[in-house]
Amino acid sequence: MPCVADWLNNPFSIVQGIFAQSDPNSDWEKKVTEYFKEKLKENNATNWVPSLNDVPVHYLKPNSLVKFRCMVQDMFDPEFYMGVYETVDPNTNARVLHFGKYRDVAECGPQQEIDLNSSQTVTSERQTFYCVPVPGESAWVKEISFLDCANALASQARVSPSTSYTPSRHKRSYEEDEDMDLHPSKQKEQHMGNRCYGGDIHGCVEPKRLETEASAGHHLVSPNCSPPLDLNFPLPGEKGPACLVKVYESWDSFKVNDVLEVFGILSVDPVLSIVNNEERDSSALDPMECMDTAEEQRVHSPPASLVPRIHVILAQKLQHINPLLPVCLNEEESKTFVSNFMSELSPVRAELLGFLTHALLGDSLAAEYLILHLISTVYARRDVLPLGKFTVNLSGCPRNSIFTEHIYHIIQQLVPASYRLQMTIENMNQSRFIPHKDYAANRLVSGVLQLASNTSLVVDETQLEQGQLDTTGVHNVTALGNLITWQKVDYDFNYHQMEFPCNINVLITSEGRSLLPSDCQVHLQPQLIPPNMEEYMSSLLTAVLPSVLNKFRIYLSLLRLLDYSISDEVTKAVEEDFVEMRKNDPESVTADDLHRTLLVARFLSLSAGQTTLSRERWLRAKQLEALRKARLQQHKCLNGNEL
Repeated sequence: MPCVADWLNNPFSIVQGIFAQSDPNSDWEKKVTEYFKEKLKENNATNWVPSLNDVPVHYLKPNSLVKFRCMVQDMFDPEFYMGVYETVDPNTNARVLHFGKYRDVAECGPQQEIDLNSSQTVTSERQTFYCVPVPGESAWVKEISFLDCANALASQARVSPSTSYTPSRHKRSYEEDEDMDLHPSKQKEQHMGNRCYGGDIHGCVEPKRLETEASAGHHLVSPNCSPPLDLNFPLPGEKGPACLVKVYESWDSFKVNDVLEVFGILSVDPVLSIVNNEERDSSALDPMECMDTAEEQRVHSPPASLVPRIHVILAQKLQHINPLLPVCLNEEESKTFVSNFMSELSPVRAELLGFLTHALLGDSLAAEYLILHLISTVYARRDVLPLGKFTVNLSGCPRNSIFTEHIYHIIQQLVPASYRLQMTIENMNQSRFIPHKDYAANRLVSGVLQLASNTSLVVDETQLEQGQLDTTGVHNVTALGNLITWQKVDYDFNYHQMEFPCNINVLITSEGRSLLPSDCQVHLQPQLIPPNMEEYMSSLLTAVLPSVLNKFRIYLSLLRLLDYSISDEVTKAVEEDFVEMRKNDPESVTADDLHRTLLVARFLSLSAGQTTLSRERWLRAKQLEALRKARLQQHKCLNGNEL
């Protein structure tokens, strides 16, 4: 019976065992998937698997099982590979069947060569996704995920110490890499012994056909003599690994911008660099041999040490990336977790409201609307209209102060993913907001607005000064407005634009009314002005217990995922109430007011843990809207911006 060390440290041994016991034309691949699925269902087993989000690649054992929490940034063309192939020993004529799935290179024993004419050869197809860490992922998400993994590995290592990865490999890897860089022939010799370069039926002699892919080869420009590799992260300053994720089943269910958690076999084989270098050299001699451009080959076949490959065994779309919540809320254990948390929802909401009231300088109304904004989400689309979006414009913020920066830092501590966009003339004119297709490299070049679902985007308009927007700036502002209004971004494919729907929570902080559209404007009305704003805002977070902060995080993530409905009885009552409101004030009460009040009522109900609208919540929503509008009327004009 395989132990933990086998399926974690050497998953190929498990795959080989299942393959050897099955008919190559049978469902051996399904058996492999089922085996690992069952193993990962064991208690805390998913936390035993080292994560590329937490552990540097050079600490991880090649060909071991790893996991990666990521966003699909781009998808490449499907590629063909040898799913099953046969090797032959020229001396004894002995034949052996091998599997090519989950591999970048074809493995075969000494004195063996691949028989390309074998009737046993099976050509299969796989899809490659270029995946990056979730853009704007909060530091607390990384920290909690790492601690969960470390604790599980520590407890599991007490049972079977051999399964843990060894940090001492860090030093060795650099020494080995340096030696290989100085003596490239040694690198080639080291891998010639146990790799069969199966493209040549006469012998194992051509490294350039090492890969199992049947598509045209990609060459790799050496990092020492080429420009630095752009890892194509959507947001500036992002860190973490980018990976080529190779998916074998059901890849049609994944698309660009999806957030995935994948479990697969890590491939960082240095031989890939040799293969791609030699293909580059050969294609230079014979341009017809490879139709890809040099730039495309460089982007699609980067060094495995910089962009490792993951051959996926299991993959799932994530509803959320909050490590404090169960991954899937539909399971029985998860339902218990949800039920227990909902029972103590009221005090959590009260504490969160108090915390945000202090953060907003004593403004409890603005704090109420901020909670509603933070739990809002697009729950459906009717034609082109996204239902559930709730962009809030928090006006009345001090100009060029540290207040908005600290508000963002507080939001960053509450939500799993966020980004602060400083709306300066320079940023608008120079930043790349809209992803566009680079046809020379055959890749999607990322932009700031390529974000994962439920990311909180804080647009700081208090930084805006007088100046002139150039063409890029106008396009960026237009794209930002379209994202807010329609929850979509039109990616630029040069000859046409392609709509990518999104679900981004946008909060706009501004001095007067924002230049950008919004669903709701709340004018900040401070009840206190601290003498030292920096000290006051910093002390807020330090005063909150970590356990309380975690409850806030669970609260905001969980309520986004709850279903909500309105009964026919309440719907009829709301309609009658709206007709009465129109009679009393036909000029100021519009259909937009009804839509906004219904949204406020929806999120107000959810914030109290109620999944249906009650008469009480509807009246409370009307009251909040009346207070908000009355406050706006008190401020007729500020710095030329009408409120």
